[in-house]
Amino acid sequence: MAFSLRLMGKNMWVGQFSLFSSDLVVHGISTRFGGVSAPPYDSLNMALHVGDNSAAVLENRRRFCRALGILTERIATPEQVHGDQIFCVTEKEAGRGWQNYGMAISQTDALMTDVLGLPLFLCYADCVPVLLFDPVRRAVAIAHAGWKGTLRCIASKTLRAMTAAFGTDPKDCLAAIGPAIGAENYPVGDEVAAQFRAAFPAWEKKIVRLAEGAPHLDLWAANRLQLETAGLPKEHVDTAGVCTVDNRQLFFSYRADGGRTGRIGAVIALQ
Repeated sequence: MAFSLRLMGKNMWVGQFSLFSSDLVVHGISTRFGGVSAPPYDSLNMALHVGDNSAAVLENRRRFCRALGILTERIATPEQVHGDQIFCVTEKEAGRGWQNYGMAISQTDALMTDVLGLPLFLCYADCVPVLLFDPVRRAVAIAHAGWKGTLRCIASKTLRAMTAAFGTDPKDCLAAIGPAIGAENYPVGDEVAAQFRAAFPAWEKKIVRLAEGAPHLDLWAANRLQLETAGLPKEHVDTAGVCTVDNRQLFFSYRADGGRTGRIGAVIALQ
């Protein structure tokens, strides 16, 4: 298993996981490169809600989707609120939010579907994107797992929702944890650390680490352990292991960029 960046057009670098068969599923993680947005959103900002020029964002989305061979006008996007709501996307939701943030699927942080050619798309900068693929029941999902979503177990809840909706057996499912803030760059307050220790007592030493006298949160480990506990075999979970703070030249980082920056796009769709 591996995560790597691929050149898929003029300066269009896309992150992908070898875990997912390109014959069955299309997916990608965007970088900063290949778009038209001006600073501080330079250049491939994917989000409509951060103050960037809307026309530039739509062109960025078109370029990214074109590189992956998916139809921009069919992407379904959520209004992410750091919660644990999961929405089952059907054909009637195709295209929701791709042009207008106000039309996005409201107050939702995870999407799932079994509709062919219907891309699920979310935006983030430091939070963890979790991509799920069931090759047996032919279904996909994507979840936005910041610290609040991770604390609420959005990754494992999305997997359970796939089981309820599509009959997914966790042992068949594949999961990818995309680039996000790494533990070494994620100090948190004692209150947040205490919430994670209380919620995951068996894993607290793997999730909450002490460094330089402060607790640091490992969101990669927290989401991976959730998925494994929910039934995914260890070999079915791949973590990119790429920190958005350390790699701010490649990826947008809310913390590293002082809060005013673009957003990375993550997408997955059934072929």
